[in-house]
Amino acid sequence: MSSVLRNQGSCVAIRAFSPSSSLNRCSHGSASSDGATCGRPAWIGKGLTCVCFKRKGVYEGICVNLTPKQEERLKRLRHRMKVYFDGSRPDHQEALRTLWSATYPGKELHGLISDQWKEMGWQGRDPSTDFRGAGFISLENLLFFAKTFSMSFQCLLKKQGGKRSAWEYPFAVAGVNITFMIMQMLDLDATKPRTFIRSIFLQILSENEWAFDLLYCVAFVVMDKQWLERNATYMEFNDVLKSTKAQLERELLTDDVLCIEDMPSYSLLC
Repeated sequence: MSSVLRNQGSCVAIRAFSPSSSLNRCSHGSASSDGATCGRPAWIGKGLTCVCFKRKGVYEGICVNLTPKQEERLKRLRHRMKVYFDGSRPDHQEALRTLWSATYPGKELHGLISDQWKEMGWQGRDPSTDFRGAGFISLENLLFFAKTFSMSFQCLLKKQGGKRSAWEYPFAVAGVNITFMIMQMLDLDATKPRTFIRSIFLQILSENEWAFDLLYCVAFVVMDKQWLERNATYMEFNDVLKSTKAQLERELLTDDVLCIEDMPSYSLLC
């Protein structure tokens, strides 16, 4: 049984979970983007590397002109951000099935419209209705998280970290909201850079095409950590999301953060 709250792209549902063991901390490599195609990362089962940049003297140039690689990477990411989820497309249907398999290995899915999806934290029987705010990239983000940091993904899915409130945030819908929050924070659709965070991210993106997806994974564990620290309930989800955004911005602005893997909160992923 659940009820739903909506507020400018945020959506949370009332759901009860029991507390369990705390989230383990360990490190993990980043995704390599060489040879990857849009929407289908080439990181699965491969060694993951971190390619960083020199911070000094970089940003002034970014604010004026983009390098060809930055132009290319930004264009591809913008394209991903503008793809709406279309339940009639075979590739989108297959992505949903793949997400189910990655989330519940060995458990049969009875259909793309099924009560089973509620187990993952979707609002109803048809998860496609929850992608409207952030589009297909929010599904890609969840799938990236499930395959790249499976231990963290499963821990958050099952609400295994820390002492939980009686009314928890729904995992999958929270993931869609996190995608939407990051898109707003990075302001990637702007014709000209309007924030320093955007400039920093574009430089990171030029070195790692999957920087957005990695940042998403960091954001999810940061959000859950803040949720636990606040002993938050569903009514506070939007506040937790705002504080998560603020923490991500602080970490990205730190001098020694030259790639996503340098962010202090990256160590929460495993």
